Amino acid sequence: MKNIIKSILLSLVVLGMSSCTEEKLLDLKPINNISDADAFTTPAYIAAYMNGVYNAAGIGQYNAASTSPNGGRGYIWGAAFVEQGEARGEDVVNMATFYQLTYTATYDPTTANNVYYWVDGYRLINRCNLMIEGATGAVAKGVITQAVADDYIGQAKFLRAITHFEILTNFARPYNFTAGATHPGIPYREVGINTVAEINSELLKPRNTVAECYTKVLADLTDAEKLISSNGFTGGRVVAKATKSAAIAFKTRVYLQKRDWANVIAEGIKLNGLYTLTTDPYGPFVLANNLTNSESIFSIQHSSTSNPGVNASLASILKNRALVCISPILWRDPQWLADDKRREDGKFIYTASGIKYTNKYTDVVNQSDAAPIIRYAEVVLNMAEAQARLSNLPVALTLLNSVRNRALANPATQAYTAASFTTDATMVAAILKERRIEFLQEGRRWADIHRLQGDPIASVAINGIPAKVANATPSTTAFVLGNSYVITTPVAAVPGSDYKFLWPIPQTELSTNPNVAQNTGW
Repeated sequence: MKNIIKSILLSLVVLGMSSCTEEKLLDLKPINNISDADAFTTPAYIAAYMNGVYNAAGIGQYNAASTSPNGGRGYIWGAAFVEQGEARGEDVVNMATFYQLTYTATYDPTTANNVYYWVDGYRLINRCNLMIEGATGAVAKGVITQAVADDYIGQAKFLRAITHFEILTNFARPYNFTAGATHPGIPYREVGINTVAEINSELLKPRNTVAECYTKVLADLTDAEKLISSNGFTGGRVVAKATKSAAIAFKTRVYLQKRDWANVIAEGIKLNGLYTLTTDPYGPFVLANNLTNSESIFSIQHSSTSNPGVNASLASILKNRALVCISPILWRDPQWLADDKRREDGKFIYTASGIKYTNKYTDVVNQSDAAPIIRYAEVVLNMAEAQARLSNLPVALTLLNSVRNRALANPATQAYTAASFTTDATMVAAILKERRIEFLQEGRRWADIHRLQGDPIASVAINGIPAKVANATPSTTAFVLGNSYVITTPVAAVPGSDYKFLWPIPQTELSTNPNVAQNTGW
């Protein structure tokens, strides 16, 4: 971590201040960037610093030699979490080498796709910490008011929380792996590093336990809910920045991972009457409306001059370059009705040479599709699952149908009814399948695989990483519904007990921080 921290210390820059976003590792005050010493001296500079934090979230750095005009490949929130979160699961097929190591679980402590999840994640976390400290100091100097500072601090705490949580979900075992979640998590960093003394004090920080990480994530999200001024609608529609609602929505995700069903519901109902599901299930992905529709809660904004580039942007990887397609495993699942609107070609689905791809991200020219971090459909299904697990099946049914029915060709005959589910387990299974269909190519699959390890409902529990079809272009016959095509899965499943279930801690961290232990087996 020392090299990572040093690069942060020496650059002291605000990304997003201009089109030049590459970190300069040797310049204390790079051209076209503002040093940390100046960043909190005026309200305009402080606002620009916060914009730079979002830019870092959406683009990242990837490596110092990156040839991307924007400096990075979407780590950690711009595109990488979607692409990595899907490639770790079985509902897509990686057809090239780009995400092959992720898809086939053949990574190691030096694999770039894993390393930069960690590196750019902690770079972002440090910028959040500097924002919190800088805004606090600016109040003391009379540069901004406490109310303005609180809003910035809340946004930074939100990003700090969700980034730690995303890293945790890839590098640590699920919450319920041990009693009390006492197993190793990740270092939870809450100090902005911009002095030599802070390098020395923070360098050797060990891994917090998973329980400690969850406590800190939830505390940061609760603070964000209190401090951020906008709820997503006050003062105009807000999707591309953190809001009170985004903090609440994300808490439903964290509590779901923790299996704290009552708090999933308690948080989710706070958003009742504020957000609504779009009538058309494709509504959140219409390019002109993906930051203004009624359903999107928090997304990362991209533009023609601020995106992860052709090597990583969502429309590039998933459509233009067509490197990842929908897996026959999900495409041929009989519970995904053949006339479901989410199969509609030219709308939800892009077909090229007989292969089916998602069409959720369409701007192959400017690469300006927003990356959907969380939307109201997820909050609804989180609550539906929690209600089902608490045996409140009528309520769960209503919530499940509210998401599913809008995609049905004939809801009057195809909607689920009370007779469809006789047990909690069958209802939960249906909700989990709906999640796979609804959030296909939105980066949600790995989080569900991760949390379903050892699930108390045996019929929905997952053991490890599921088997997958070959890392290659599938046969076109795999996508023709109604034929007798047999799905094969030569990419073997990885048992939950296998060390490859988790990504290894990057070698860059281990080489400089002896207090961070490697994941067992690596």
